[in-house]
Amino acid sequence: MAVRVQAQHAAVPRRSDAFNSDCPAREVLDHLTSRWGTLILTALDDGPLRFSELHGMIGGISEKMLSQTLRTFVRDGLIERTVEPTTPPRVSYELTTLGQGLTGSLQQFLAWIGRHAPEVMAAQRRYDRAKQ
Repeated sequence: MAVRVQAQHAAVPRRSDAFNSDCPAREVLDHLTSRWGTLILTALDDGPLRFSELHGMIGGISEKMLSQTLRTFVRDGLIERTVEPTTPPRVSYELTTLGQGLTGSLQQFLAWIGRHAPEVMAAQRRYDRAKQ
């Protein structure tokens, strides 16, 4: 029986090899689905923002975590960091073309969560009551 199940899984084509723990796509997946990744990327969907604007927009994120996540996305090529030579320097962040290609899907993801959060929370309550 187990052999047949394994054979069935092997025959299912995958769009990405992110299911393989050694695949580099897994690292990208981890960045995008991190606690703050989706929120940061979608916050930049309307245009460039300064660090303080992003920090104020995303409730609960620490400055350290925002800085770390922005640095990760700059490295991934999803966000561009621009420093204006003023005193003090003005730093802004905006989506690259690569990042812009992603945010439509992330907006749909957040919209789904917004629509279905009450249903998920109700399911959680039912589950918790049944476990008592």
